[in-house]
Amino acid sequence: MKTGARHAAHHGAAALASQAARPLAPVAPHFSHIGRHWDGREGRWVAKLLPGDYYVTTHDELIFTVLGSCVSACIRDRALRIGGMNHFMLPENAGEGGSWGQTASAATRYGNVAMERLVNDILKAGGRRENLEVKLVGGGRVLDAMTDIGARNIAFVREFIAVEGYKILGEDLGSVHPRKVMYHPETGDARVKKLGNREASTVLVEREKTYLRKIDATPVAGEIDLF
Repeated sequence: MKTGARHAAHHGAAALASQAARPLAPVAPHFSHIGRHWDGREGRWVAKLLPGDYYVTTHDELIFTVLGSCVSACIRDRALRIGGMNHFMLPENAGEGGSWGQTASAATRYGNVAMERLVNDILKAGGRRENLEVKLVGGGRVLDAMTDIGARNIAFVREFIAVEGYKILGEDLGSVHPRKVMYHPETGDARVKKLGNREASTVLVEREKTYLRKIDATPVAGEIDLF
């Protein structure tokens, strides 16, 4: 066997051994739809969010998503080192209120619900409001022919954080670029990569347009078939 092949085989065996040593942690029923995969390079499980999703972990996991005009809030309790992230498409639905139940639903397409659900789940896991720290990502102007949803999302989330009195540690908001974001609640690290590839950006824009059409067609009480 050549040296390169031996190295690849060794790396693969090491990744499998590491995965076996870190079994997939159980999640609450309302997170059962969230896809998680093992990332051998990171040496951790990664939860992938789609628009309308949010996820909270009390384990050493990463949370990943891709954003266009959507915004993600990365929030954690700095003392307990637990937290999560959301991914919302529209600022708020002023006409809806009250309890949203225990299942992830179309309601989390809206920032006001997505933020409340994210914070409440962190508090239920033992977090304290005074220990919460926030990083904000997204809100790019990628839907050129439409209202600047990204700017509306940014204005909403900044106002929400200000009203609640949480501490913002960092922002990567606005501009015209889609973004990939990887968040590690245990450390608070948020890595952001701006996407400049036109083909990748076009695909993301089409997905957001499709999601917006589904928002228009789907009542808040129902479930959205995410792309």
